[in-house]
Amino acid sequence: MSTTLEATRGCPRRQKAASVLRPTAEPASYLGRTRYQWERRYVAAVNPPRSFVARHGLDAVVVVLALAASASVMTQSDRSRQAAWLVLEAAAVAVMISVLLLRRRAPFVVPASTWLLSAALSFLDGSLVVGKASVSIAGMIAAVLLGNLRDLRQARVGLAVVLVSAVIVVSNDPGHTMSNLVFIPLLFAVGWLIGLTLHERTEQTRIAEQRAAQAERDRASAGRVAVAEERARIARELHDVVAHAVSVMVLQVGALRHRTPPEDSERREALRNVEEVGRTALAEMRRLLDAMRHEDDQMELAPQPGLDKLENLLADVRAAGLDTRLQIHGDPVRLPPGLDLSAYRIVQEGLTNALKHAHAQHAEVHICFDPKLLELEVRDDGRGRASSDGLGHGLIGIGERVKIYGGEMDAGPLQAGGYALHARLPLDHR
Repeated sequence: MSTTLEATRGCPRRQKAASVLRPTAEPASYLGRTRYQWERRYVAAVNPPRSFVARHGLDAVVVVLALAASASVMTQSDRSRQAAWLVLEAAAVAVMISVLLLRRRAPFVVPASTWLLSAALSFLDGSLVVGKASVSIAGMIAAVLLGNLRDLRQARVGLAVVLVSAVIVVSNDPGHTMSNLVFIPLLFAVGWLIGLTLHERTEQTRIAEQRAAQAERDRASAGRVAVAEERARIARELHDVVAHAVSVMVLQVGALRHRTPPEDSERREALRNVEEVGRTALAEMRRLLDAMRHEDDQMELAPQPGLDKLENLLADVRAAGLDTRLQIHGDPVRLPPGLDLSAYRIVQEGLTNALKHAHAQHAEVHICFDPKLLELEVRDDGRGRASSDGLGHGLIGIGERVKIYGGEMDAGPLQAGGYALHARLPLDHR
């Protein structure tokens, strides 16, 4: 493919991107537990009544059931009983149901106690807890709570408590039938299964949340590692730039010292001191670079590239199969070596993304020179950055380079299709 180089006046009009990419102890029972803590805080802040109902709704139901059961006992048709005995029975039934209010403190003991108390009361009066809808509902709630326990061993013991207590209650009923001995315990066993299903579903949700949180932590950790590695790479590259400048200064001072007349000993000594300080600084910079270099890093002997080496980069990209066009807008100016190197790396990363990840066929590189601003843009007709790991380490590296010079960077898919990376680097940054 032939090299394409176009020079135009003014910066191109940017295509608008469709989106922009900028770089406690757990309860023993799951019943009534919200899926996300932030949802609970949001609901509590925006809708206080709804939050109150979610937290205390079952408590209100239990209180209503206790009152209804007590009223049912007090108004039963059997008038032969003494009033004191009726009050005692009503109080016992109310306690049996009201104990469910303590379910948060003892998730296993409390609902199991409700069933055990019902069995005990049936020995005193076989018809006391039979045929009352409020008592049946309370028993069903207790069965669901036992099935919803996080400890499966306690949940299985709870099922046994429900079945045995239900059989005792039904068998103590004077008017029971054989079908009642089978059907009623099975009915409450279904309630226990409902609680178990809720437990399993909530457990799956909890595990999914933990995995998502761990993935987010891994993503953040990988991002921090990528930032540290990119900063180290930038520092190693800028070392060459600074070392070259210091070397030139040392050589010029040495040359000036040799041209100074021997009789001007004071000036020669001052120049010698400057030269020694410069050489010491170069040695310390080399030690710093060795400390930052990894064991498997190779020594880079070639000069650091700049925008003047873009044609070589574009030739390699074209040889790899990506048709690339370079457009320069405005009058090129001489850039500081560090900024020139960073601009080259930004373009290099944009083309690497288009070639390896976006599966693009064509790409454009726009370089816009302005008296106070350098703009770089890499467009392609591919599908965007790699999505295999979702980390975007290349963009993180670009962001670090742009941040050093006080610039801005954005990347994202274009509305007309394709992908664009755009960076703005101020030329007067200090």
